[in-house]
Amino acid sequence: MNILVTLDRNYLAPLCVMLTSLLLGHPGEQPDIYVAADGFTDADWAKLRALCARFGAGLRPVSIDPSWFEGAPTIRYYSRAMYYRLLAAQMLPDTLDRILYLDPDLLITGSLRPLYDTDMGGSLYAAAIHSMLSNFTGPVNRIRLSAYETEGYYNSGVLLMNLPLIRRDVHAQEIFSYVRENRARLVLPDQDILNGLYGERILPVDEYRWNYDARRYSQYLMASQGVMDMDWVMANTSILHFCGKRKP
Repeated sequence: MNILVTLDRNYLAPLCVMLTSLLLGHPGEQPDIYVAADGFTDADWAKLRALCARFGAGLRPVSIDPSWFEGAPTIRYYSRAMYYRLLAAQMLPDTLDRILYLDPDLLITGSLRPLYDTDMGGSLYAAAIHSMLSNFTGPVNRIRLSAYETEGYYNSGVLLMNLPLIRRDVHAQEIFSYVRENRARLVLPDQDILNGLYGERILPVDEYRWNYDARRYSQYLMASQGVMDMDWVMANTSILHFCGKRKP
């Protein structure tokens, strides 16, 4: 498996937790871990390299050419790093045909192989909609985001990427133009861009298995009439997403 993470140095500690849970749960897989990071020191890279080596995984630092982001608009406290996952296909080796992007604030509790092997067809991405938020975010986002037509709002914390199609159809200048035209309406810029520009070309996957919002256990439990209790989560969920302030 090819795994991608993008982050700045503030998320190094959660990243180490996420990678440990990933690697413990996939003995024998020896995935390649691609990391695009801002602000990492030599000591930070050494720490990640030692962690990956413990499990036989390869650490692949992603080289970022500043010229790729010339003229890229930033918003409030969001830096150019918000573009890294959207433009990852241009930064990764041409030999890769798919990669699974994972946020640093995840806990991996089951095998990711079924998700990784998903038939994507003509979709650019595969991602989950957080249904507990969709009744609110769907109508709001259709007003807030220009040309937004999809029914739900995809969470960008787990993204299976169809790299050949992304290289062909996702372009930096299109993204930069979208940000300039909609900057006053963007709340979560990278996620808003993903949904606003490419929402109709995202393959939906099961949120309860592949992007479970750990803040919403009580709501999931109630909506499932008591079926999705802790035992159900432990038996069925492969990715817990700690979207809020507290991280593992």
